[in-house]
Amino acid sequence: MTTHLRSDYTPFPYDIPTTDLLFDLKPELTTVTLWLEFERKNDEPVPLVLNGEHITLQFISLNNEETPLDPSEYTVTDSTLTLHNPPESGMLHIITTCTPNTNTSLSGLFTTGVHLMTQCEAEGFRRMAYFPDRPDVLSTYTVELIADKAAFPVLLSNGNLIETRDLPNGGHMVTWHDPFPKPSYLFAVVAGQLACLEETITQDGAEKLLQVYVEPHDLPKAQFAMDSLKASIRWDKARFGLPLDLERFMIVATSDFNMGAMENKGLNIFNTKFVLAHPETATDVDFEGVEAVVGHEYFHNWTGNRVTCQDWFQLSLKEGLTVYRDQEFSSDQLAEGLSPDAATSARAVKRIDDVAMLRTAQFMEDAGPMAHPIRPNAYEEINNFYTMTVYEKGAEVVRMYETLLGRDGFRRGMDLYFKRHDGQAVTCDDFRAAMADANQADLTQFGRWYEQAGTPTVRVTSEFDANAQTYTLHFAQSNPPVGIELKEANLIKAPLHIPLRVALLGTDIDTLIELKQANESITFENITAEPTPSLNRNFSAPVSIEYDYSDDQLATLAATDTDAFNRWDAVQQIFARAIVADMLEPVFSHEQFDTFRSLLTDESLSPAYRAQLFTLPSFSYLAQLVSKCEPLDPQKLFAARERASRALSKQLQIEWQSLYSTLEPKTAYAYNGVAAGERALRNLALRHISSAKPDTTTTQYAAADNMTDRIAALTTAIHEGQDEALLNDFYNRFEKEALVIDKWFTAQAANPHDANITATLQKLLAHPAFTNPNPNRLRSLVFAFCNANPAHFHATDGSGYRFWAEQVLAIDAKNPQVASRLARTLEQWRTYAEPYQSLMREALQTVFNAPNLSQDVREIVGKALG
Repeated sequence: MTTHLRSDYTPFPYDIPTTDLLFDLKPELTTVTLWLEFERKNDEPVPLVLNGEHITLQFISLNNEETPLDPSEYTVTDSTLTLHNPPESGMLHIITTCTPNTNTSLSGLFTTGVHLMTQCEAEGFRRMAYFPDRPDVLSTYTVELIADKAAFPVLLSNGNLIETRDLPNGGHMVTWHDPFPKPSYLFAVVAGQLACLEETITQDGAEKLLQVYVEPHDLPKAQFAMDSLKASIRWDKARFGLPLDLERFMIVATSDFNMGAMENKGLNIFNTKFVLAHPETATDVDFEGVEAVVGHEYFHNWTGNRVTCQDWFQLSLKEGLTVYRDQEFSSDQLAEGLSPDAATSARAVKRIDDVAMLRTAQFMEDAGPMAHPIRPNAYEEINNFYTMTVYEKGAEVVRMYETLLGRDGFRRGMDLYFKRHDGQAVTCDDFRAAMADANQADLTQFGRWYEQAGTPTVRVTSEFDANAQTYTLHFAQSNPPVGIELKEANLIKAPLHIPLRVALLGTDIDTLIELKQANESITFENITAEPTPSLNRNFSAPVSIEYDYSDDQLATLAATDTDAFNRWDAVQQIFARAIVADMLEPVFSHEQFDTFRSLLTDESLSPAYRAQLFTLPSFSYLAQLVSKCEPLDPQKLFAARERASRALSKQLQIEWQSLYSTLEPKTAYAYNGVAAGERALRNLALRHISSAKPDTTTTQYAAADNMTDRIAALTTAIHEGQDEALLNDFYNRFEKEALVIDKWFTAQAANPHDANITATLQKLLAHPAFTNPNPNRLRSLVFAFCNANPAHFHATDGSGYRFWAEQVLAIDAKNPQVASRLARTLEQWRTYAEPYQSLMREALQTVFNAPNLSQDVREIVGKALG
């Protein structure tokens, strides 16, 4: 297996000014004709090496000669085509064939139902044609698509529509031209029988055509995606001055997609999960996801497309920045039209959602064998580096720029970034330089965030001197080696530049402290009484804060902190402390229940915020806390978390029942932040009253006019053992709705109270709806069991781990990218107690020793095993 090093980067020796393509599209055998213009950058002759795999070379000539090149003039391997002595410039004419209907990897050109589609990021273009398939080779594309008109009436590619015409024998041809140079990973083709929702907007005096293509029966579910696209376009122009630069913008939805979506220039291809939304079939969380992902892919038009990555090591340049942008967009959408106080609360809800996911998943990644900086220095398989670290931690690093420079300063940096680099492939250092130069700021030390893996810890201690009326905070930052860094002998990481927002409750002090040393102290004057420190407000830096809060101090933060994030975090710490401190019997004090009761009934706090306050920390997050102190026993931890939940149900039963009644919907379903928050709190209350009032779940299920309430009732009923009738009814209602049936699979696979889960899984795997599963269906069942059902996945007989190994190998035979994501489930095996640790290692070894294992999975499992 080849290891790619960032230090080995060299520019491609040729420019590719223009690329012309002709696709003769047929599922069984597609012919791709390529005209590639090349110009050598330097005087010294060098071979022209093109990437290609899983394709068959049919013809190659130079400068439009009818005679093909002599075989001695080039060499073809399984992964390259090399022209040995090319002229200084010229035009290569290459014809290749590929077989979309056998391409189960969903990379390159593949079939999905009756359609043909492409996925080229990161290295899929080479599965269609020989090309310098790397992000720093930008070219202008003209594309002709030929297909049978009855089979493929819709033919799409990037850019602007140039021509359509019918051909003899029932065929037709469509020509597209993208005027903006782009790398091959942003190329796209779609051919199929799709329905189109379209609208026109006007921007800067020019009309722009917006189109959303879906399966014909899904057209009624496409309007919200269209509305989200329009909102994204408006927001990017208002917030960053960035316009839609093509005459049209297209979105296409398919269920056969390994990722959420892809930002191909002007032709975004989406997983249906992030396009289709209707109250009867999509939950509030689904609506939120559609809005966020549509925004994310549209925002890539500038942060990723117009300015792209020099190499794949710079992946966070586009992904971290664009995640930050979609988070800001979603926050503003939630706050739109609300009063200032309500808008602040809505933004806090979004911030808490984002950080909760970061601390649950990315912090765990930071502590495991795949730990890497947001800009990795080495990789084996690039598909394995589309990670939480690159995306979510990368977004936090971008957010720290705004924290340090202010909103206006951040905008100045963005403006300079586009002024300098529009149309270029650049690096994370180029982005940092634009931020620094636009604000005359020294961000040299800040660059270490791109180099260091792991979650930094900031240990904080305090001293109060009543006589001197001073209060001192001492900060000690550390970040020990993790992941691949463990192989570097005597590695000591240099201190990071950490922006830490701090307030002292009981005073008017709220300030930003910039930590730059391993150990620092700051003293506050005129402090007459010892305050409670509120640290890392609004999660100003992606670090782990260690401060020995007393129970009283946590109660003070929960009751009075003006920072909504830290108020939430204080409640989470109370929950976690009770669960983790004594996994035999979690105990909340009477005083803590008084705090909980006060918060739960405080109508000045939005329902959405209260729903977050009373959602217990995830099993994964708690597992991280436990494993810092002792080997993890997952069964004990799961049981402790369940006991804590039951305690909240019992002691606050009156309040839960009152909330459930008070929040009964008065109007028909509508998706917005306020209504979604009310449903979230009401459905949380449903979980807490279901044992005492079991008929409530079936009543809500029958009366629900939306999927949010219906699926909440179904999953609650499953947890209470009242599942069979509702499961059958749910399936019969939604049998033809693929995304809803995904929820049906997940509800059963993630059921922690199914004593016969092994039989249930086998029954579901054999279900007719699970035949030839696409990535969504695999995630709904296999991933849901392995990642969301700790009670049964961590069975003491190892059955859950054996199921994982069987599924990784079965999926890997068809789709290595999806298999490698499932393979990461057992990364943290060393942190578990026996017998779990040995059983996990045995399962990992089974996968690693399997014949014909993909590079994707071999890298993950090999690093896990060490």
